[in-house]
Amino acid sequence: MRSNNVAVVWKHGGVKRRSAIAPRRRLRPGLLAGRIFLYLFLICLAVLCFTPFYVMIINATRSTPEINRGLSLLPGKALVDNYHSMQQSMNIWRGFLNSAAVAVPSTLLAAYFGALTAYAFSKFNFRGRKTLFWIVLGTMMIPPQLGLIGYFQLTVALRLVNTYWALILPAIAHGATVFFLKMYMDGAVDNSLLEAARVDGAGELRIFHRIVLPIVAPAIATMSILNFIFSWNNYLSPLVLLFDKNKYTLPILIALVKGTYKQNLGAQYLAVAISVVPIMIVFVFFSRYIISGITKGALKE
Repeated sequence: MRSNNVAVVWKHGGVKRRSAIAPRRRLRPGLLAGRIFLYLFLICLAVLCFTPFYVMIINATRSTPEINRGLSLLPGKALVDNYHSMQQSMNIWRGFLNSAAVAVPSTLLAAYFGALTAYAFSKFNFRGRKTLFWIVLGTMMIPPQLGLIGYFQLTVALRLVNTYWALILPAIAHGATVFFLKMYMDGAVDNSLLEAARVDGAGELRIFHRIVLPIVAPAIATMSILNFIFSWNNYLSPLVLLFDKNKYTLPILIALVKGTYKQNLGAQYLAVAISVVPIMIVFVFFSRYIISGITKGALKE
C-alpha cells in the first residue's frame, strides 16, 4: 500500500538529517469537483467573451455574399478587397491618429488631475470638503448629452470649436475617476506614512508624486482603461464639435463607411476590427499594473 506521507530532508553541518514525517495534503472529492467545475465555467466564459471578437475578425476577411450565407469559423479571401473598399470611403489611419490625439491626452490628464483631486479630498481637511465632494458625485448623475448644447456655446465663445482641445479639456474633470481614486486612497494610503514624509521635510507635491502615485497605480490603471475606452469610442461629442473632415475621429469615419457601403459588410467589419486593436493593447498594457498591485497587496504583511 502506497503511503501519502513525505519525509523532509535538509543539510545541517554537511550531514543530511530527516525531519518528522509530514502528511501529504490531498484535496477532498467535493473540493476537487468544485475546482474542476469552476475551471470549466471560466473556460466557457472566456470562450463566450472571445467568440464575438473572433467572428468579427473572420467576417473582416469574407465578402458580403459569404457573410450573408451564415456563420463561418474559417477566414475568407476578401480581406484585400474589403480594405480597398474601406479606404475608398475614408482614410482610417488618419482617423487613427485623430482618435489617438484625443484619447491619449484625455486619459493622461484625467489620471493625473483625478488622482490629485482625490488626494485633496482624501487626505486634507478643509472647509466645504464634503459639499464639494457631493457636487463631484452629482456630476456623475447627469448625462453628458444634456449639457452638450451649452458646452457647444461655451466652446464657440472660447474659440475652441473644431479643435481637439474641446474634446480633451472636459476629460480633466471626471467625477467617476475622482470618486474611485478617493475611495482607494482612503484604504490604501496610510496617514502615518504621509506624516512621516512631512516630518522629513517633503512637500505636498513631492509626497504626492513619490508616495501616493505609486501606491494608487493599480487604481489609476483601472480608471485609465475605462477613460481611454470612453474617449476612443466617443461619437456624439466629436460629431457636434468637429467640422473639418480631416479632424474626424475613428467612430465618425466608421459611421461614414457604414453609410457609404451598406452592401459591403466585410468593409464594415474590417473597420470595426481595426478600431478595436488599440483598446485591446491598452487593456493588456495596463492590466499588468492592476495584477501587480493586487499581488503586492495580497503579500503585504
